[in-house]
Amino acid sequence: MRAHLFTFQAFAFLFSVYSAPVLDTLPDALLNGTGHTVGYGELKEEWRGEVIHLSWAPRAFLLKNFMTDEECDHIIALAEPHMIKSMVVDNDTGGSVPSEVRTSSGTSLAKGHDDIIRRIEKRVAQVTMIPVGHQEGLQILHYQDGQKYEAHYDFFHDAVNAAPEQGGQRVVTVLMYLTTVEEGGETVFPNADKKVSGDKWSDCAKKGMAVKATRGDALMFYSLKPDGSNDPSSLHSSCPTTQGNKWSATKWIHVSPVMPQNKKAELQPGECGDSHEQCAEWAYFGECEKNPGFMASSCKKSCKLCEKLSS
Repeated sequence: MRAHLFTFQAFAFLFSVYSAPVLDTLPDALLNGTGHTVGYGELKEEWRGEVIHLSWAPRAFLLKNFMTDEECDHIIALAEPHMIKSMVVDNDTGGSVPSEVRTSSGTSLAKGHDDIIRRIEKRVAQVTMIPVGHQEGLQILHYQDGQKYEAHYDFFHDAVNAAPEQGGQRVVTVLMYLTTVEEGGETVFPNADKKVSGDKWSDCAKKGMAVKATRGDALMFYSLKPDGSNDPSSLHSSCPTTQGNKWSATKWIHVSPVMPQNKKAELQPGECGDSHEQCAEWAYFGECEKNPGFMASSCKKSCKLCEKLSS
């Protein structure tokens, strides 16, 4: 399989619309990012590394060393006490049902579970160029002793899960490998435009374009085509893990926000402050002057109106 190598620096132009300001004059929210203004307001990158282009059908990329060993261990430690038999989505009802198609165990972590998870979520937002609000929670899976997940799509077949109020259809998946599998456990795309070959791959993996589960790496692939239609070539499976343990963490990203963004802060009566977490970013980019009505009511602190009100 021939792959194209380039670094994440190739995407740097997306983050450099503005001339570089003096960093110590910028608000913390702008420097550290909130995950909302991806490719626009955030100036601090969460990750920069090697990106391997795997395929155009499906559109798939391997992000090398996307996570640290400490992050991988942290997720496994959080998930291990809560693992249960994995379920699948019923195509008719949209509910979760048991199936021999998927024999792994799994659990999930709510979005923003802790500081480490939030940092990973922001990193995912930056590499996909889709805000954190479009992400589902983090799903953790464990495979051992021949466990597998047969060929399936990540896009929904039912109207319930793909409803606009649920964020619409899933557009891209970021699959993060938390362990290196000794034998088997590859992610394989049987409908891809190429196939792997050679002794290092399992018979399952040779059925299509495949990726080995390597600790710290992440596989990013799109379930929808650029025109928004479902991509049949995104069909994929997890080959049986025949030696070792496979732990993975998955982020599914939707075309629209999964939950409402711009959560309002609770201000005490008479308190002068900001009621949106993005106020500092909006103020830096001139919204206090461009949109004075909204900013004066919602972002008094960032627009420096508190001093005027108290004088």
